[in-house]
Amino acid sequence: MGRAFEAEGMSESAVAAAVGYDELATLKLVALDGGRSGPVKLSCSGVANRLDVSNQTASRRLQRLEEADFIDREVVADGQWITITDAGESALRQEYADYRRIFETPSVVVLDGEVTGGMGEGRHYISLSGYMEQFKDRLGYEPFPGTLNVRLDDDAVRARAGMTALDAVPIDGWEDDERTFGPATCYAASVAVGDESYEPVHIIVPERTHHDESQLEIIAPDKLRDELDLDDDDEVTVRVEEADYE
Repeated sequence: MGRAFEAEGMSESAVAAAVGYDELATLKLVALDGGRSGPVKLSCSGVANRLDVSNQTASRRLQRLEEADFIDREVVADGQWITITDAGESALRQEYADYRRIFETPSVVVLDGEVTGGMGEGRHYISLSGYMEQFKDRLGYEPFPGTLNVRLDDDAVRARAGMTALDAVPIDGWEDDERTFGPATCYAASVAVGDESYEPVHIIVPERTHHDESQLEIIAPDKLRDELDLDDDDEVTVRVEEADYE
């Protein structure tokens, strides 16, 4: 986890706050034109016509998306080449998850992936009292001091968006005399490899993280590598369910 749990400065948040529904509609247009897979050539007038806004408004929306690091732009004489960044794709996935919550009611999200090595920081951060007391109180167990890291396959990365439709356990942010630590969300799950399965486990998702959508961090009462005899690159299935928490 490491810096994943540390609260960051407000300048980045202030930029993100400038991205609202209008900018997300513009981002969606870029995605529909293929901006997720590579640069697409667009003009402000073309964007304006399709969104039924003025050229100035279209230009302002694109500028805000660029400032928020949701798109990369290269301006040329007859338009601009636009590519959606990882942050932009993450914002679109969140919109997708919201619509899934409106139209679907998933009870289980199944994610396949491979065990991968972490950076060794989870042991320290999970053991901090500000988190550990909440884990024991809200999850019902004291986690092993470390995380099982899973790299999701492409289908699982897409399916992961459905997790946000499930009830989860909130972990509050806190601070000590030296620094501030950010909040996180814990999703109830089980981990299976072959015919062996282990539960309860929780996928822990810090509010701010250096991991992308393809990475899961999993906590459990025991060391999962030992309990399930796991090595790097072993294939596992993670079943995410509604958490029993009020």
